[in-house]
Amino acid sequence: MLSVRPSEKVNLLIDGTYFGRDLCLIVYRDNAIKYTQLYRITNGEWYEELSEDLANLLQLGVRIESITCDGHKALLKAVRDICPHVIVQRCLIHIQRMSRVWLTQKPQSVAGKSLRYIVNQLHRITDNKSCNRWLHELAGWYKEHSSYLKERSFNLRTKRYWYTHKLVRRAYMTIIRALPDMFHFLKNYDIPKSTNGLESFFGHLKDHLRIHRGLSPQHRRNFIQWYLYFRNNRVFKGIKHTDRK
Repeated sequence: MLSVRPSEKVNLLIDGTYFGRDLCLIVYRDNAIKYTQLYRITNGEWYEELSEDLANLLQLGVRIESITCDGHKALLKAVRDICPHVIVQRCLIHIQRMSRVWLTQKPQSVAGKSLRYIVNQLHRITDNKSCNRWLHELAGWYKEHSSYLKERSFNLRTKRYWYTHKLVRRAYMTIIRALPDMFHFLKNYDIPKSTNGLESFFGHLKDHLRIHRGLSPQHRRNFIQWYLYFRNNRVFKGIKHTDRK
């Protein structure tokens, strides 16, 4: 139903959202013009399907400069295999959100409280100066609390040693694993630093679907497809109107 717009230097947002357990919509959106280049309605975020979608976009003439995503393992692997030259920007809001989940709303430890404060500043990074300041704070935090992170306890049930403060450690490791791909947007301002644009889009779509509660699974899929089609049409008309000016 959608027509791909071949173009150069496309900065893609890729994200998926679920409608129940077994209905997943994955959207590939051109961030600059808010145009959905491709979508897939499936039951999960699978490597084989993501690889096929990326290969199809390239074959249809979409030259991808960057992909901003939440860091799903299947998608990262698909990008490495299909378009390894493409810049991957990890969504800062997703990293922030996941770190907060591990740290909980009110951490009990000093290390947890100070790491949560650092995490809360992540979305405020807008230039190299604020980025360097944030990285300095993170490095200082690790220097102060590295021994705390490495503490282990013996589990009598499993007869194995586990990290004692595993939630704080998970939050820190979430940041460290994403760190190489967190700040590409500072070198190229066309690269979005988060997938918030798509999450807002998903929110509007779900609001419209709630109005039509009771649709059968097939009618729900049809509704989603038509919604995407008409949204793209509106974007396309806006582009043509701008071109005429």
